[in-house]
Amino acid sequence: MSDDVLLCYCTCPDAASAQRLAEALVDESLAACVNRVPGVHSTYRWKGKITTDNEELLLIKTTAKRFDAMKTRVLALHPYELPELIAVPVEHGYAAYLDWVRAGVDA
Repeated sequence: MSDDVLLCYCTCPDAASAQRLAEALVDESLAACVNRVPGVHSTYRWKGKITTDNEELLLIKTTAKRFDAMKTRVLALHPYELPELIAVPVEHGYAAYLDWVRAGVDA
């Protein structure tokens, strides 16, 4: 079990904001890797209205130790009033890759 490594989900309204977030998180060693998944269609209730938007999904690989700092940076850079940021512990994975994630945020 690798409960110190986290996979975090964050949606962004467009490619530019997604790229800006991804680059900042990796550059500042708050994430070892961020994958951008374009073409996500999100349907949700916001301020009493059901809305559907096209977004980009960020898959952020970090550690529990770096999560709070990463969250602070996401909240500072994100254009949404209430950004989605969900962290899921990685229970299993390729040990060498998980070590790489740890090293990438401890740099």
